[in-house]
Amino acid sequence: MRARALVASAVALTVLAACGDEVKQPTADPTESASTSGSPTENGGSETPTLDPEHVMDPIGPRTGEVANPDILITSAEPLSDATVDAIKALDGVRGVEPFSMAQVVIENESYNVAAVNPATYRNYTELAVADSQAIWDRIAGGELGLRKKLAKKIPQDDNQFVRLGGTEEATAVHIGAFADTVAEVDAVVNETWTDDLGMVRGNALLVRTGSTAPQALRKPIETIAGDDAAVAMIDAIALNGLDPDVQQVAVTTGTVADVVGIYRYSVIGGGRIAPEQSWVDSHIVTQQVPILGSVTCNKYIFPQLVAALTEIQARGLADKIHPGEYAGCFYPRFIAGTTKLSNHSFGLALDLNVPGNQRGTVGEMDRGVVDAFKRWGFAWGGDWGYTDPMHFEMARLVDPRTS
Repeated sequence: MRARALVASAVALTVLAACGDEVKQPTADPTESASTSGSPTENGGSETPTLDPEHVMDPIGPRTGEVANPDILITSAEPLSDATVDAIKALDGVRGVEPFSMAQVVIENESYNVAAVNPATYRNYTELAVADSQAIWDRIAGGELGLRKKLAKKIPQDDNQFVRLGGTEEATAVHIGAFADTVAEVDAVVNETWTDDLGMVRGNALLVRTGSTAPQALRKPIETIAGDDAAVAMIDAIALNGLDPDVQQVAVTTGTVADVVGIYRYSVIGGGRIAPEQSWVDSHIVTQQVPILGSVTCNKYIFPQLVAALTEIQARGLADKIHPGEYAGCFYPRFIAGTTKLSNHSFGLALDLNVPGNQRGTVGEMDRGVVDAFKRWGFAWGGDWGYTDPMHFEMARLVDPRTS
């Protein structure tokens, strides 16, 4: 227990280099408590609790074993059983496997892949320089988050470098401990103690290393073992395209989105468009009449609070502040422009209003009374984001009008 406490304090005291690749070492006594967050207090100071000791693993020590990049990524909506993992590992041509958990979180209308891993073994599937950086993996073992370097300035974080893994104020916040690229398609890494707190499916992902065997030669045998519900993707294709377009994708969401999305399978059809599995569309997407806008097509779970928000806007005499002719839709299954990232529009959980006067990166012209009504009924507004999107409203939490 004392070893775990020492690691927690040492990790908390480490200062992250703001824009560089290196992680500075602790300069203070690691037995002292440290400041890691900054919520304002009444006297203008800040409360500074330490990192949560529940997410501090035992020290992982120096790296051991072979370091080599993975060749195949398997993801599933369900846990991959020990028998499945053992059968894949036993295939002729498989040189190593690494189980972990992976889920997608949506932050400011953009999805990110978060992996919960055993840092002592997962590190061996990254580039040698990353695998050999003891500082990076000590930080992750200590309960912090490793973030892809290109996201250092993009992903929203507070002044103390905490990032909320979700779209609400209640979403779990994790302190960024290092900026490091680990495995293709993985945007952020935490240690496996976070799996349950983040609502992840435990053990639903597997990295496979094939060595001198061509990965494509193992795709069919692995698909047979993993089953129809798993996606078996080639890492080279992911590195080139952001995903492997030759397989049906499986988005295992977490947070509020997970409650109304479930398991989201889709195929890439080109031009930035995707085709969700028809059974998901049939069970989730409907067209209804709503106040002010008329007929809209969205996720069925959004309608009670959408109708409530628009009804309140009418009652407050603000209906003319929303222009139905400038409504740009709710459900449109496609990637965010120029990326392979899903947005809440892909799930039918967001809508764009008054588009011409509310372009990205601007303050926009959205009436603040309209904004207030949407927020009261569980929506987040893109005008609050670091890179603003004032036309955009998305469901951030489930609200039942019957109990509100």
